[in-house]
Amino acid sequence: MSALRIGTCSWKYDSWKGLIYPETEKFNYLQEYSKHFNTVEIDQWFWSLYPPSKVILPQNNTVNDYKNSIPNDFLFTIKVPNSITLTHFYRKNKSEELLKNPFFLSRDLYKKFLESIEPIRDNVGCLILQFEYLNKDKIASQDIFQNLIYDFISEMSDLNFPIGIEIRNPNYLNKKYFDFLSRLKIIPVMLEGYYMPSVIDTINKYLTQINGTIIFRLHGPDRSGIEKLSNEKWDKIYIDRTAELRRLSELFKQLRSRNLDLFINVNNHYEGSAPITIKKIKDLLRD
Repeated sequence: MSALRIGTCSWKYDSWKGLIYPETEKFNYLQEYSKHFNTVEIDQWFWSLYPPSKVILPQNNTVNDYKNSIPNDFLFTIKVPNSITLTHFYRKNKSEELLKNPFFLSRDLYKKFLESIEPIRDNVGCLILQFEYLNKDKIASQDIFQNLIYDFISEMSDLNFPIGIEIRNPNYLNKKYFDFLSRLKIIPVMLEGYYMPSVIDTINKYLTQINGTIIFRLHGPDRSGIEKLSNEKWDKIYIDRTAELRRLSELFKQLRSRNLDLFINVNNHYEGSAPITIKKIKDLLRD
């Protein structure tokens, strides 16, 4: 049977006390987390690019602290800094001029990032290149996007880190895209939520072109809406997605029967409490 790892997107939430964390004042969040789950997504290093051209990479003391907080078989999925994946700087409003990010797909910056996370090299399950929605002002076409990725991956392949890609252009999710990922041995990172199509429909349509590993990120369609419901208190279910989880669990079973390895990263924004959602998934998988 294939490998299955289920964890959360980020982990430092005080409202998880009583769910997976002790009620005490002081404890090591990641150390306690790793007693319950065997993987987690590191999101914090994604937020790295600040105008005019400032980049912040992981700090050595933080990386070492993470290494010392986990068992040897624990794996991170890590979002690569957005200083590498953003084509342009974020804009406060659409009337502002688009300013190119000088670090977009920078080989040198990527190597520096890898050097910064070297202490946890053996605990990296995947480095996720997450791209925002790419309109034609940012990248003119899917072919141009894939050519840029091809050049980047080809030059970085000897660094021996598993790489995954998440795109937020629904129209890119086609045969050409999944053939491309398969050819370069890139892990497909599938986002369930926002304005992306159902991962169930997408995977079933292109299943024969996928091999190795798939990462699922469960986020839900309405981030701001569930934040208002929860008031940032993530200790219960606010939007019950059990029916969808049943369908997803059947997909996960199907993929494992085809010997595909899975990472399932659950966000609080999916139902309201990632640890509770994970328990539901595990129960459904046992059924």
